[in-house]
Amino acid sequence: MTDPSKLSVAVVCSSNMNRSMEAHNFLAKKGFNVRSYGTGERVKLPGMAFDKPNVYEFGTSYEDIYRDLETKDKEFYTQNGLLHMLDRNRRIKKCPERFQDTKEQFDIIVTVEERVYDLVVLHMESMESVDNRPVHVLNVDVVDNAEDALMGAFLITDMINLLAKSTDLDNDIDEMIQEFEERRNRVILHSVLFY
Repeated sequence: MTDPSKLSVAVVCSSNMNRSMEAHNFLAKKGFNVRSYGTGERVKLPGMAFDKPNVYEFGTSYEDIYRDLETKDKEFYTQNGLLHMLDRNRRIKKCPERFQDTKEQFDIIVTVEERVYDLVVLHMESMESVDNRPVHVLNVDVVDNAEDALMGAFLITDMINLLAKSTDLDNDIDEMIQEFEERRNRVILHSVLFY
């Protein structure tokens, strides 16, 4: 599969703000057919106090969240990087989306932490079978901060580039993941599920 746009990829984190959006940005620039999602009940962003996060419903536009934080304290949210992150996000898509609400089907779903991986697998297993189309769910652990999200986006893009070279992904993926794990010294969780 040499044409990256033929491979349908989803990247999933908790709030569809940082890690999934950084990877979404990288993969889109490489020509992949990519979407991104969160698995949380709501979108949560750090607030001015540790115990007071900013909480939004999925579907609230990145623009509206940007304006809300800008109104609350522009200097604080510029300094902690949230306004920069939201500015990037609003140039990629309109709003954070919840994975459990999508009807789209993908060839590969990449999660960025084990808890999110478990939620994606649980959701997929609870769905009624549609057409028995396989989907590979992979987890690459990425710490939730700007620097690690950037490194994680490089790592995820590298892995997807490798998988996109396969002419028979269902047959080749185990060997390719093993090669990637050895080369990058990472452990990748992998499940095959069906739509």
